[in-house]
Amino acid sequence: MGFDRRTILLGMGLTLASACARAEKRQGRGMKNDPLWPAFKSAFLDPSGRIVDNGNGGISHSEGQSYALLLALWNDDRATFDTVLGWTERTLARQDMALYSWRYDPRSATPVGDPNNATDGDIAIAWALAEAARHWRNPTYAERSKAIRAAIAEHLILERHDRQLLLPGLNGFAGAQAVTLNPSYYLWPALDLFRQLDGNARWGRVIADGEALLGRARFGPLALPTDWIDVSARDSVVPAAGRPPRFGFDAIRAPLYAQAGGRSSLVTPVRDFWRSYAANQRPIPAFVDVQSGEVAPYALSVGGMEIASRVMGTTPPAGGLAPDYYAAVLQMLARNLI
Repeated sequence: MGFDRRTILLGMGLTLASACARAEKRQGRGMKNDPLWPAFKSAFLDPSGRIVDNGNGGISHSEGQSYALLLALWNDDRATFDTVLGWTERTLARQDMALYSWRYDPRSATPVGDPNNATDGDIAIAWALAEAARHWRNPTYAERSKAIRAAIAEHLILERHDRQLLLPGLNGFAGAQAVTLNPSYYLWPALDLFRQLDGNARWGRVIADGEALLGRARFGPLALPTDWIDVSARDSVVPAAGRPPRFGFDAIRAPLYAQAGGRSSLVTPVRDFWRSYAANQRPIPAFVDVQSGEVAPYALSVGGMEIASRVMGTTPPAGGLAPDYYAAVLQMLARNLI
């Protein structure tokens, strides 16, 4: 029997009565009470429950919804969690499988015009639900998380080149010659929890192969990952064709997730690159071309600097919430995840 989305909307108030569940120790991040969380909600959360990307025409996407769920959980804000979850389920949840359409555009006559998913958003939603099920003792969250994890395992893990590859989406990434992956879609704390919940047989190879591939995704003299990579053989990893070979706006999340997931070997090259700028008191560029060495003519955003500072172990920049959605998201993830 398929999962009825109405169940999650009607069952959000349920509590888990099982003594076993009451005794279970919650795993994952502790509660943060981040003083910037109210500001984030005020700036980006529509009363309907959708997160507004003010740097991208006011759209919403599964990525933003997933981040808001995690932040609401980490700040023990169940009311916001349920509001965001309700909009996400009503608006982005697919009818044919337990995944989410990636984009909502309020300017369009058909706001959800592309059914394709974004795997990082799906992973983070499943992660948030699994953690919320433990923290707030709600079996409905756990049921939905399990369904999403099963859909990811069934539809988004591709066996190719003797590897299990985590596709960034259902469509558009598995070519005849190469499979395109995004290093920042490997949310290591989430994948580790999935393995704990579902077993090593389902997630062990995905994790091990992801670690191996990202360990090879070190390009140019600086040995940095790029936003997108192509895998054309078991150990053949190159910057993705047709995309700028940059360590940039996507890849900046890779060291954040690796640091949070205890994978220091994946963090080291990026940390060394950032430290080389910090040691000389130079602004860290927002991106760098790993092949030519060309750097952005502007520095990392406030959110990017929050990640860099926490990865380097230095004092994060002082000040309030970044005014741009993506910079603010990076800022909040770094503050709450590490």
